[in-house]
Amino acid sequence: MSLISIVCVMLISFVAGIEGILDEFEFHQPLISCTLIGLVTGHLKEGIVLGGSLQLIALGWANLGASVAPDVCLASIISAILMVHGLSSDIKTSYVIAFSIAIAIPLSLIGLSLTKMCRNLAVRLVHNMDITYHVARYHVIGICMQGLRVLLPAFILVMIPSTWVCAILNVIPIELFKGLVIGSRVVCVVGFAIVANVLASKQSWPFFIIGFALACIPGIPMIMLCFIGFALMWIVMLQKNAIGSKKENKEDPLGDIIDDYE
Repeated sequence: MSLISIVCVMLISFVAGIEGILDEFEFHQPLISCTLIGLVTGHLKEGIVLGGSLQLIALGWANLGASVAPDVCLASIISAILMVHGLSSDIKTSYVIAFSIAIAIPLSLIGLSLTKMCRNLAVRLVHNMDITYHVARYHVIGICMQGLRVLLPAFILVMIPSTWVCAILNVIPIELFKGLVIGSRVVCVVGFAIVANVLASKQSWPFFIIGFALACIPGIPMIMLCFIGFALMWIVMLQKNAIGSKKENKEDPLGDIIDDYE
């Protein structure tokens, strides 16, 4: 990587770590962070494929009460950097992406431990806020701490020579790479299936069937499918608004009496 690419990757890592807590502009989402790293390193297409695969996996992750979901931010950043290192080898691109997806899952658990550590330290910062009343100062320190938990591992990995990563990839048998490719695709399907299971209802199943049927037709661009889905969503929203307005009119007898006098 060039010096400009390294600086851009560090900036993306820091902002993604902060966004993992702020959750304002969604820079920590895999589809965005992996795409940005692929863009600044000259591997945009591969970054989009990796980010899209990790995004499908992360669709089924959610915080439930005190149970925190695995850290998708660190997983996407580190796996994208590993992918950039691995693409300089002679291994097929699909194998490198499958290897990065496989590495991302244990990395998300490591990131979960790091973010828990940062949140425990943030409790002390809150106590210091109560004592010193320097709210803005400790607020910035707490936010930057979340950015550093992603920046420091990313910096260490960027400084590792690409030849080291390529040497590890060259040792892995081709059969294992083929298994990783199959496993990475299955995991993506499982993430989408969890979301579909949550959203499934009598009203949504017909739209799932229409979408799956259209996706099986060869030659239909993805953009056209998106427009069809947007149009169907628009139609459903219009119907719900019309039904809601009818119910409001029925529940307003005084308004009906006034309308009769008019």
